[in-house]
Amino acid sequence: MNVLQYAKGVEKLVDPMMVGKTHYMQTKLAKLPVWLQRKLITSATKTATKMPFVVEPYCTFLFYEIPDPTKIQKFMPQGFVPAKSKIFDTIEPAKYYGIVSMFRIHTSVFWGARVEYYLVAENQATGLLSWVMMDYISDSISYDEIHGLKSPDVKHAVITTTCEGDFVCEMKSTDNKKKAECLLSLKRAKMKPLNQKLWIEGNTSIAYGRLAGEPDGDLFSLTFMPEEMTEALDIPLEDVKFASVATATTGKFGAILDHAVSFPYAQHMLSDSPGQSTHYGSEVALRRAAESINFSSLKPLGEK
Repeated sequence: MNVLQYAKGVEKLVDPMMVGKTHYMQTKLAKLPVWLQRKLITSATKTATKMPFVVEPYCTFLFYEIPDPTKIQKFMPQGFVPAKSKIFDTIEPAKYYGIVSMFRIHTSVFWGARVEYYLVAENQATGLLSWVMMDYISDSISYDEIHGLKSPDVKHAVITTTCEGDFVCEMKSTDNKKKAECLLSLKRAKMKPLNQKLWIEGNTSIAYGRLAGEPDGDLFSLTFMPEEMTEALDIPLEDVKFASVATATTGKFGAILDHAVSFPYAQHMLSDSPGQSTHYGSEVALRRAAESINFSSLKPLGEK
């Protein structure tokens, strides 16, 4: 299987009508106790173990250097420690990073805009560089172990590009406690090779931090063709016209904006469904798994 075949396979798993039905059902299921929601989701994902996960073009990342990693250790799930990483495959020194990702997405379960907040860490059990999700906001439904089936916490989200070459994000939670606002120009951005350890290894080892999930990390993985993470746009910092982020932890780390990165193409992946956890110990193992996917055998969530 090649990249084109994989992309087509992932896209064909997304049925907009079923997504609409799932959004409607969430309004009913969200009224149930969280423990019962977990039980229902766990039962459903025993057969629907993978979820098609399409990140639409111009998913953009802001990388904030964290000068003192001791300030973020308390937010790490058990078994994770802050780790230095490099963004691009260059001679630049590795640093401790906090990451803000801003993107639009369509899956077999939800469809909309999301902003996610990460810390880069090492999983001490596997030695893998990992992305630890600290928090997120969305104008669509979502699910995690702590909150269960979440209703949208953002109204009137803006994540888009303009004909003048600008990327713009304006998202604020309805309680005004979380926000992400960004305006940057893509005109002078240049494609650069990415550091594979951060982008490939990290996306196969994702955990929820203490603000967003369970203390044990609730580890999950994305399955994708490694070519998805070969290169991306490096945006000059002087072309970041405005960037403002607020979460429960923003401002406590002394974080400094260090890089802006954007993917000018869609990324096609399969995400572990809630309660499922796949482990890839290497890029070779990831590629082998992606190339062997039988899309005709994958069942959407809720299908028997």
